[in-house]
Amino acid sequence: MPMLVNMLVGCRGKPATNKYRLNKELSNYATRLRELICHNEFFVGKQPLQGQFDALALELFALQFAHNAAYRKICEARQLTPQNVSHWKQIPAVPTSAFKELELTSIPAEERTAVFYSSGTTEQKPSRHFHCAESLAVYEASLWQWFQIRSDHQSEFLFLTPDAKQAPHSSLVHMFDTVRQKLGGANVPVSRAAFLGNLGADGSWVLDFESILKRLELACSSGKPVELLGTAFSFVHLVDYLAEKNRSFHLPKGSRVMETGGYKNRSRTMPKAELHALIRKFLGVKTILCEYGMSELSSQAYDSEIENSQLKIKNSERQFRFSPWARVQIISPETGKEVADGETGLIRIFDLANIFSVAAIQTEDLGVRRGDGFELIGRAQLAEPRGCSLMTA
Repeated sequence: MPMLVNMLVGCRGKPATNKYRLNKELSNYATRLRELICHNEFFVGKQPLQGQFDALALELFALQFAHNAAYRKICEARQLTPQNVSHWKQIPAVPTSAFKELELTSIPAEERTAVFYSSGTTEQKPSRHFHCAESLAVYEASLWQWFQIRSDHQSEFLFLTPDAKQAPHSSLVHMFDTVRQKLGGANVPVSRAAFLGNLGADGSWVLDFESILKRLELACSSGKPVELLGTAFSFVHLVDYLAEKNRSFHLPKGSRVMETGGYKNRSRTMPKAELHALIRKFLGVKTILCEYGMSELSSQAYDSEIENSQLKIKNSERQFRFSPWARVQIISPETGKEVADGETGLIRIFDLANIFSVAAIQTEDLGVRRGDGFELIGRAQLAEPRGCSLMTA
């Protein structure tokens, strides 16, 4: 009996609860993964540590099965458990729509410090991804390590979104605010980074065109490169405004654009190639980088127009790749199996950084399998429209 009592004693002499054991196990995993990410342990040639990924994925599945009640019920309904799953591709994936109805989290309600909502029209019920300090620490390490190798730290960063105070539930805005802080701390000079969007009367995101023009004019006069980061929706409105005002810029050498997709129901839509052509015409930039992410994830994918020297990827086609701590599959909606290279299916993602929610996510987005990457096609038919540009406060 004394031994049993000792085993049940938690920190500071209080009896250990299931919540304490949950936090301890998941926190230990989060600490190890964050260290692997921050020390670039995943970056080894073009195929980073496949065996280690599988082991980490199976370990995480066991933890999520044990501590995420809603996810455990889904797994048991499919008769897939840590006892009969032997590879990360067998781990049950949860559709993004499930995040609207279920609390797919291992974080007790009293420990949740943030929640990210999926974007969509105001009539839609959003997905919810709950976070605590530890999950945000992993999220920020994940996004920064994969972002920084694609950015020029000497540039000025112009974010075409509201700031974090106006949009606290946007994962994209949190990502941009993390980038701002990593560039120079919480008090980074306004001249280095600025949020140039606001909330409209209906809660939608609108651009501060006057401030944007001043920033672009200043960049052209100073010769210092800028990076403009925003949704496809924001760039549509920006190029439309420049066309209306008969204004165009030739931004300094080294300037670039990062476009994150998303414009349904808030602006006219256009093929990506047409939008990028207009961006180049009115902003005079050569490099456009595309990002793919969602509120249910903790990692992002970027296309490979810019060579990733650490992974030694050389490919002239625009293909998306996730960070080495995430994997993507393209799944046939008819068979549920992975399609062959060059075939189209639904995008499924396994994200090791999604420690406190669910790592295996089934999206409603269509993609073409391209080796270990994918070409993004768009939303599947009958799927609800999404896009960070639809985000409300």
